[in-house]
Amino acid sequence: MSKREKPPKEKKPTKTYQFRLYPTHKQERTLERWLVLCCEVYNAALDERKSAYRMAGVSRSYEDQCAEVPGCKAARPDLAEVPSQVLQDVVKRVDLAFESFFQRVKEGQKPGYPRFKSRFRYHSLTFKQFGNSFNVLAGGKNNRGVLVLAKLGQVKMVMHRAIKRTPTGKWLVNITVELCEKELQEKQLPPSHEAVGIDVGLKTFAYLSTKEEIANPRFFREEESALSRAQRKLSQALKGSKEREKKRKIVARTHERIANRRKNFIEQEVCKLVARFGFLAVEALVVRNLVKNPKLAKSIADASWSQFFTRLLCKAEEAGRVVVKVNPAYTSQTCSACGHRQPIPLSVRVYECPTCGLVIHRDHNGSKNILADAYQAVGRHSRVIPEAPGLEPWGVVTNTRAHPSHRSSTASETF
Repeated sequence: MSKREKPPKEKKPTKTYQFRLYPTHKQERTLERWLVLCCEVYNAALDERKSAYRMAGVSRSYEDQCAEVPGCKAARPDLAEVPSQVLQDVVKRVDLAFESFFQRVKEGQKPGYPRFKSRFRYHSLTFKQFGNSFNVLAGGKNNRGVLVLAKLGQVKMVMHRAIKRTPTGKWLVNITVELCEKELQEKQLPPSHEAVGIDVGLKTFAYLSTKEEIANPRFFREEESALSRAQRKLSQALKGSKEREKKRKIVARTHERIANRRKNFIEQEVCKLVARFGFLAVEALVVRNLVKNPKLAKSIADASWSQFFTRLLCKAEEAGRVVVKVNPAYTSQTCSACGHRQPIPLSVRVYECPTCGLVIHRDHNGSKNILADAYQAVGRHSRVIPEAPGLEPWGVVTNTRAHPSHRSSTASETF
């Protein structure tokens, strides 16, 4: 094993909670100053790695650069006000960026060499050790709590599970915890023998093999005219003026409102599907390739299929459900009754089979084929048998952990 390659670590189940923070004006100025300093450290660490390899052919490691942090504090006294673990995480981000770069090179993908960051693109700090760099104190009324940060003090926060709306400029905290066996078992839902195939689309967000439809809300299309007006006013404002900053926040809040409405919609629909069905089949779509279509890119991005698939996989694994991704090729062009395949343009919404005479909605036909392919991938062949978590079909099967090993609860925090 080379020096750069590290032994694989056991992946522990984690869950992240997001809370709203209410720092004082003084605390907010301190946090902003820390972000600027961390951005400078990130760029300095990246420049050191590039210069060392270009001038001496030496690769700097995470450990080497972390050992230099105390010396940097002596040369730059303002760095001493930033917690040490926050600065170590900055160096770790550079190390992860290079690890991802070498991994992409190894896999033959577009490398994408690590880039320097401007202070406008560096917007988070990480406190990674619970009880040392941060702590959480439970509050009293209205779910109020207190977040205690090293070298900053107590910051008020609202401890709720989800945030309905976060205006631009507000601070959030993401607390990641490792789950133990008891917590995992508590989240398991009662077994369900129902199965469903899900065919995502644009006319309807999803068509189920049970003949049910999920309407496409088209949140971006609804806000498109308001967003256009806000962007026109932004472009007319004088650069560097307070008026332009106000207009910029209006545009940012519009985008944030669209994203929040879309996220809320997907969360609700995913919870309904996971609560009802024990076996879910979807297509393994590569959405980044689909959005290259200039005529459909905006509608595909507005539907947010990638976010839907990601949340479905996470929720299903947490609830003990099985999700199978199947090959999306020809699912809408193949007859779900006899298997006859014929090319059909996208504008034709009814599938008519010339062989067996089947007449069915195009998306319904596709969802039935998706479910049949998923059954075949896991070896069921349209028979309901006990789940086999170890099987890996063409796509992906969620890893249902019935009896995970016990792990102690720790926490890390990013905001």
